[in-house]
Amino acid sequence: MKLRFLTPQNYKSYGSVISAHGPSVSANMGTAKRFNHLTKVANLRPKRAKLNVCLFRCRPHRKFPITIKLLERHPFSTQVFIPMTGAKRYLVVVSLGKEKPDLNSLSAFIATGSQGISYKPGVWHHPLIALDKPTDFGCLIWENGTKEDCQVVKLKNPILIRIP
Repeated sequence: MKLRFLTPQNYKSYGSVISAHGPSVSANMGTAKRFNHLTKVANLRPKRAKLNVCLFRCRPHRKFPITIKLLERHPFSTQVFIPMTGAKRYLVVVSLGKEKPDLNSLSAFIATGSQGISYKPGVWHHPLIALDKPTDFGCLIWENGTKEDCQVVKLKNPILIRIP
């Protein structure tokens, strides 16, 4: 599998890259720049879901190459992750597909600690993988507490990703 650096252009089929680039406005009496509308946060079942603002504390992966054995998706919600603890980099693995992942669209990206990501509703993805140090990620997702919040598929043939 080809590993690429994360950019808004090469990630747009899967979601958004959240970073302090592009137009901004002055904020906080001129002491800050505010970057607005960096991603859409879709809730496809607004009457039955609550916005869950949560935190993931990820241990760094230590065994290489990395073996991808499963993918998950959230069919009714965007999921947003924003690194909070100065991570140097982390791994993002994504795939398109309706009922199951389309492994022909499987992509792997190296994200920097200054990049957050969103997954569009229904985008298959591997759980985030911290690479260099323990990393906290702020997360936003719409959930209603049912098994439909997160669907998981085990891969028939695991996929190896080599990290430079």
